[in-house]
Amino acid sequence: MPLLFLACCTTALFAQSRPETTPTELPGAETLLYRETEESPMRLFVVKPTGWQAGDRRPALIFFFGGGWTTGTPASSIFWAKFAAGLGLVGIAPDYRTKGRHDVPPMGSVADSRAAVRWVQDHAAELGVDPRRIVVGGNSAGGHVALWTGITHAPPGSREAESPLIKPAALILFSTVSDTSAETGYTPQRFGEHTTALSPVHQLDAQMPPVLAFHGDTDKTVPLRQAVALRDKLIATGNVCELHIVPGGGHNFGNDVPEWQEKSRELMIAFLRRHGLVP
Repeated sequence: MPLLFLACCTTALFAQSRPETTPTELPGAETLLYRETEESPMRLFVVKPTGWQAGDRRPALIFFFGGGWTTGTPASSIFWAKFAAGLGLVGIAPDYRTKGRHDVPPMGSVADSRAAVRWVQDHAAELGVDPRRIVVGGNSAGGHVALWTGITHAPPGSREAESPLIKPAALILFSTVSDTSAETGYTPQRFGEHTTALSPVHQLDAQMPPVLAFHGDTDKTVPLRQAVALRDKLIATGNVCELHIVPGGGHNFGNDVPEWQEKSRELMIAFLRRHGLVP
C-alpha cells in the first residue's frame, strides 16, 4: 500500500508554498475537542474498531503526524488510527499547533501532545480505552512530541496540570527527532534558549516505556546517530528499545525501500503482541 504509507510517513520539514487547512472532520473518524488554545481549538480524531462497545477497556494507539513542528495535520496520521482500529485498538490522531498554521514554536507542539494524552486518559471510560494500555507513536517531529508524553516532568511551555497521569504503555517512533540540543541536535535554533530542556534524549526518566523505533541509515534530515544515541541511552539505563535500521532508507524510508512498508507494520504488530497491547 505505497500511497497509504506515503500519506502517513511523508514529512515536509519546511513550509509549504500554500497554507494548510486545519481539518475539523476526517472520514471514518469521530471529532472531539481536547484543548482550547489562544490560536484555535485543538481536536483529535477517534477511530473505533469493529465491535466497539461502551464500557470496553481496549488498548489504544495515539499517533502524532510529522512536519518539523511547522507543517502537517492529522489528515496524514489518521492512517495509523485506522490501522490501529483494524487490530482491535481504539485509534486516535490528534492535532497539535504548528508554526505554519498557528505561528507557535515547537514548545507549543509539545504542550499540545502532552495535553492530548492526558485528555484521553481522563476520558478513557467514555472512549472504551484502558488508560494503562495506551501506546503513543509519531514520525519525525511527531516522534519528538510522542517521546515527551513518556517523560514525567513538564518541559518549558507545558503545564503540570496537563501532564499525562501515567506513562504510555509503549512508544513507536519513525525517523524521530530525539535530540534538539545546541551541540548535537536537529534545528536547535527553533528552540531558542530551551534547546536542551526540550531535547528528549537529554530529559529521559530513569524508567521509560518500551520503545520500538525505525530509522533509515541514509536519512539526511534526521541522522541515524540520533536513533542510535537514544537506543544506547535507553538500554544503558535498563529500559527497552528495539531499533530497526532500514538499509538504504532515507527520512521517508517506506518510499525509498518499499518492502519496509509492510515489514515495519509486521514488526509493529509483533511488538504490540509481545507487550500485550493487541486484543
